[in-house]
Amino acid sequence: MAGCLWPCATAVVSRDRSLFRSKPRTPPEVVQHVRELLSYVKDHREGCGGGKHDSKREHKMADLSKSIKEMKCILYGNGEADPVEEACVQLTKEFFKENTDTFNLLIVCLPCLDLETQKDVTQVIANLQRQKVDSKLIASDYIEANLDLLDTLMSGYDNMEIAIHYSTLLRDCIRHQVAARYVLGSQHVRKFFHYIQFPDFNISSDIFKTFKELLTRHKSTASEFLSKNYDWFFAEFNSKLLSSSNYIIRRQATQLLGDILLEKSNAEVMMRYVSTKEHLMILMNLLREQSKAVQLEAFHVFKLFVANKNKPPAIVSILRTNRSKLLRFLGDFTLDKEDQKFETDKAKVVSDILGLAINC
Repeated sequence: MAGCLWPCATAVVSRDRSLFRSKPRTPPEVVQHVRELLSYVKDHREGCGGGKHDSKREHKMADLSKSIKEMKCILYGNGEADPVEEACVQLTKEFFKENTDTFNLLIVCLPCLDLETQKDVTQVIANLQRQKVDSKLIASDYIEANLDLLDTLMSGYDNMEIAIHYSTLLRDCIRHQVAARYVLGSQHVRKFFHYIQFPDFNISSDIFKTFKELLTRHKSTASEFLSKNYDWFFAEFNSKLLSSSNYIIRRQATQLLGDILLEKSNAEVMMRYVSTKEHLMILMNLLREQSKAVQLEAFHVFKLFVANKNKPPAIVSILRTNRSKLLRFLGDFTLDKEDQKFETDKAKVVSDILGLAINC
């Protein structure tokens, strides 16, 4: 016979090569596989910093990165097809399955992962926090049963290489009130005033974003915290943030102060704040900033002091003493674009300050 002895062999192998491929993992199996790999990485973390070549560990890490990306594709789609709801539900249920520690393992092992995989992890976690199973956010129940993972995330701020990732993960967690209440009720919240001072702009800004989320997302929880911790909180806020030498921090803090005081649920806190002369002096100094952005944010808080119908004598005295300077400042204080509400507010402040002179 002319030609190849097994003329069909090549065609058969080519046609049936798929028979030797492993069967695609189901969403729960993907999570289980990730969990197994994370357990291995956790037990071999001494190799995270490089050093001795370990082919087995490198293979595991490559497999882990690939599997985490597979989870991301299930949750977000692959760019060509949208995510399948049932697959997302299955993955979510397995991820937050009782007596498993996938979430905690991801957090603990995060420093060992490469930058791209760290980003994939933050995206996966963000998505899972929003996934509903039987119309319920089961992530909230998981966090409530595993509050120690929030301690781990807060401790991550001490590592500059992963601080921004841990901050992002913490911010996703405190979307759930139970997590926000835990952080606000712990000693961790005091550390934010230190962490926000980090010299790295990106890290500092991200931490401030998380700090703001803590104080504004869950109205009742934030209000309760501010009422109970008023003295030390605003002492730190004024000295570390509003009086910071960093312009960005001063601007962000002044805006956040306005958000806090103008929130209806914080009415009692607001009245207490605007009845203190030291606070008024800080805001008047901020009005003198060269930055129009800081001036505007400071004005939104300053107007609360002026509008207070029950101003303490010390507040009235300061406003009267500085009446001419304030009126001159307000007369020159304009925005780059027309803003009717600002103009209305400014006119009311001017009127109230003029009224103080009449009532002398």
